[in-house]
Amino acid sequence: MLLDKEEERSRVLVIGGTGHIGKHIVAASVRRGHPTSVLIRDAAPADLAKAQLLKSFIDSGVALIKGDLFDHGSLVNAIKGADVVISAVGTPQLDEQTRIVMAIKEAGNVIKRFLPSEFGSDPERVHTVDPAATLYAGKIRLRRLIEAEGIPHTYVCCNGFAETYLLSIGDVTAVGAAPPSSDKITVLGDGDAKGVFVVEEDIASYTVRAIDDTRTLNKILYMRPPANIVSHNELIALWEKKAGRTFQIARIPEADLLKLIKEAAYPLNMMLSHSLSVFVRGDQANFDIEASFGVEATELYPDVKYTTVDEYLDRLL
Repeated sequence: MLLDKEEERSRVLVIGGTGHIGKHIVAASVRRGHPTSVLIRDAAPADLAKAQLLKSFIDSGVALIKGDLFDHGSLVNAIKGADVVISAVGTPQLDEQTRIVMAIKEAGNVIKRFLPSEFGSDPERVHTVDPAATLYAGKIRLRRLIEAEGIPHTYVCCNGFAETYLLSIGDVTAVGAAPPSSDKITVLGDGDAKGVFVVEEDIASYTVRAIDDTRTLNKILYMRPPANIVSHNELIALWEKKAGRTFQIARIPEADLLKLIKEAAYPLNMMLSHSLSVFVRGDQANFDIEASFGVEATELYPDVKYTTVDEYLDRLL
């Protein structure tokens, strides 16, 4: 059953709400009419961008709750005022989410849903090496803990962030850069494995739609927009057509990539080990989503108009 009356909207607590995906989740929660709160360490941060973000939260009606992932009491108090807890903490804090689980238990299991910080590939269906393998193993351990404690949950596997992968036209050696200004793009493997790339605003919209939906309870919510399942070769061809240029492809075979991952420093080794799974082994789209464990967002919410890869690339011209 889907809830459509504003008065029935769940109270949402976002932990990690000022982060890359967290800020979009906060905005989507507000748009959807949920009473929304964000756990924050500092209500007046020195960082100007973060201060402006917090002001925008306040202006939109978001409640800022003073607290910390490492302050158990504050965490318990914040959770007691929520129906749904969404964690959007970053990589360094992923293993610390056991603290949220323990706080949920101490709060008396009052919440209707917990969404831990996954927001990537399904950790139980990836095939990669360290350091990403260790990170995924931690996510799996957290899943088992959540389930063992009987906490109602939804695991969000949104696959690839558009701003991470599409901005550099899939060149993971240049993540964070604008579209290639040179004529060279690096491709891992043969470039034919299919990846899935979703714009952050859409990830947030689908996530928030799921929190009061019984169809997503204790399930994995996958995001596989049909128009956004593309190989790196297809992505480059699409960009070449739009940009009116032909790019020189520098390919890194899998054996060389494995060697490079071992030699590279953080964070490049982390990005490359993630990308081994995405761009070489195709782990985001090489399995069927079965009703026993998962549901697909665009099928559940066909009324949500997602941004296609093609449309996103138009923004970069």
